[in-house]
Amino acid sequence: MSSPEHASAAVAAAPHAAIGAFERYLTWWVFACIAAGIVVGRFLAAPVQAVGSLTAAQVNLPVAALIWAMIIPMLLKIDFGALAQVRGHWRGIVVTLFVNWAVKPFSMALLGWIFIRHVFAPWLAPDQSTSYIAGLIILAAAPCTAMVFVWSHLVRGEPHFTLSQVALNDAIMIVAFAPIVGLLLGLSAITVPWDTLLLSVLLYIVVPVILAQFWRRALLGAGPGALDRTLARLHPVSLGALLATLVLLFAFQGGRIVQQPLVIAMLAVPIVIQVFFNSSLAYLLNRRLHVAHCVAGPSALIGASNFFELAVATAISLFGFNSGAALATVVGVLVEVPVMLTVVGIVNRTRVWYEATRPGPIETVS
Repeated sequence: MSSPEHASAAVAAAPHAAIGAFERYLTWWVFACIAAGIVVGRFLAAPVQAVGSLTAAQVNLPVAALIWAMIIPMLLKIDFGALAQVRGHWRGIVVTLFVNWAVKPFSMALLGWIFIRHVFAPWLAPDQSTSYIAGLIILAAAPCTAMVFVWSHLVRGEPHFTLSQVALNDAIMIVAFAPIVGLLLGLSAITVPWDTLLLSVLLYIVVPVILAQFWRRALLGAGPGALDRTLARLHPVSLGALLATLVLLFAFQGGRIVQQPLVIAMLAVPIVIQVFFNSSLAYLLNRRLHVAHCVAGPSALIGASNFFELAVATAISLFGFNSGAALATVVGVLVEVPVMLTVVGIVNRTRVWYEATRPGPIETVS
């Protein structure tokens, strides 16, 4: 039985309706940002360069503000009290943690090496291939925090499992993100600026989590509906910050995109493959462990999704606006919605197969 706070969190975190209009057409918004960024970069080059130079300790201050505007509203949805419910869905939790932290970052590093270093190497700038791989690694190193609630709703997922899984992932991300990124970048022969990496974790994970939890507690104490109303008001702010960040990024990247328009398609290939691979792995492992479909569905989606807002911020901090790493993380934004909606469709269409041809008794969820 959940507490009133958990019930409120479930309402806030698991949307009542299907995916919103903005999220559904996120891919087209990203294409619009590419076009707008190219135009801005060409005709407003001086102001763009001025914004890019506003840094402190290798952190771009305007981008830091935009990332906070994106991330903090998402983290407001997270109820760390849901961690108490982890034991109730331990098999699904174990599968998701295994895929998120032991498989996904490493499989992406392997896919990056295969496609960027070898398959697509003749068509990519040699001085950018290492940076592209770094961006792919950063993208895969942190599981999604916000959109997974939408995906879970669309597959009729168990809301308390989704809440507890996301809360646990966020807690792990505080301590695991930097070591995993540092390890994989090092194995890929990429110089790791540890001071900047740790500063990025502090700025874009630790501090936002703390601020969001204090704010969340204050809103829950302000009376019924205060949290939901605040989230509704912050939603367009978060979306606007995302779009502004993308326009700014493409203002720096526009020249490269015009010269190599196929680079985005080539970067998308390993991202799409890893989404289908990791979601399939999580889904089949859950079935093998006799996990209920309402847990297996969100487990597969959480296992495959990426916290692209954090990835974009970290890539910019580590390698700069002009880097291939920053571009690679933005391609993750580009493919996120259509690919994840495809996975949602597969999970829903295979529900009968999942439950009817199971290898053993499926657990029940009360």
